Amino acid sequence: MVIIGEASNLTLKIGQRGRAEIVVRTLGKSVHASNPHLGVNAVYSMQAVIEDLRALEPREDPLLGKGIYEVTDIISSPYPGASVVPAACRITVDRRVLSGETAESVLDPLRTMVKRRKNMDSRFEAEVFIETGSLTRTDGKTEDVKRFFPAWKLEPDNAVVKLGTQALQTVGLPGQVGYYAFCTNGSYSAGIAKIPTLGFGPSQEHLAHVADEYIAVSDLEKACEGYQDLIRAYLMD
Repeated sequence: MVIIGEASNLTLKIGQRGRAEIVVRTLGKSVHASNPHLGVNAVYSMQAVIEDLRALEPREDPLLGKGIYEVTDIISSPYPGASVVPAACRITVDRRVLSGETAESVLDPLRTMVKRRKNMDSRFEAEVFIETGSLTRTDGKTEDVKRFFPAWKLEPDNAVVKLGTQALQTVGLPGQVGYYAFCTNGSYSAGIAKIPTLGFGPSQEHLAHVADEYIAVSDLEKACEGYQDLIRAYLMD
């Protein structure tokens, strides 16, 4: 089994939403900015995409929450574009993935959205895909992999979960169970490798990725006790 040390406010996390890094790229036609009517401004095309994107209703899981769409960056090309109508514009969309969703299923609504926009405007061009990243393996070789990280969850009555809650209760912690809102390495251990996975750690989720992120010393000490008892419980089982 796997225990992840991500912030859980000293409770036991037994699932999480996954994450897909989706890229939408609009294609236009570059011309001199003094004659914009002769070209197609890819930034204006992207503006329409973002409006459509914000109107999309994501799926919802009763335990994991909504499959959020959130734009995290945008850039036009050429950049900087001095007196040039941009020929391309790209955004990255952070999509929170729910149980049972795949790389293809999370792309389908955006593909439909782009196709509908194309039917409204013949000059509109766009493509949608999952971003890839370069991964260096333990043998030193590199490979490109899709930046798609699946969701996962365990049931509260799972034997691994029950043993974990009992272990935390023995050191005075509540042993409550819940689900992460963010994505963790459990996407691989539980979502892909199917290894029973739990999350337990000090601090709170909403403090992650913010200025002045911190962990209270008292929580760190309690987490140490919790880790020791979790290890004892699973080694003895």
